[in-house]
Amino acid sequence: MVRLIFILALITGPVTADTLVAARTVRSHAIITPDDIAIKDVAIPGALTIPEEAIGQEARVVLYAGRPIRPGDIGPAAIVDRNQIVRLIYKSGSLQIIADGRSLGRGGIGDYIRVMNLSSRTTVSGTVTADGSVTVGH
Repeated sequence: MVRLIFILALITGPVTADTLVAARTVRSHAIITPDDIAIKDVAIPGALTIPEEAIGQEARVVLYAGRPIRPGDIGPAAIVDRNQIVRLIYKSGSLQIIADGRSLGRGGIGDYIRVMNLSSRTTVSGTVTADGSVTVGH
């Protein structure tokens, strides 16, 4: 059995993985293009490995040249900015209430952000939808 494992190890050779790194410094909130990334032939745990995972995403932090890109460093492009007036939608069963709110953070589609209801001055949290509104409730 040991002999079989040794032979298999020799046949397959060393396993290498590609790691996605920043080709140049990318500022926070910038959209990542193919020119912004490079592939390094080194396995770095937790780093992205496929260029398509990063291209078109927004940098959430500054990406420094030569450093690996991790999933938490990027995300969907923000469609709601901080202090932007957004439509706030509360849904519960067949009940739907729509109000204006002020975004207290940035977010892309599917992100969970805080919004202040302009009428009641109450702060609620909800999910950003594709049209730029924020849905609270079910």
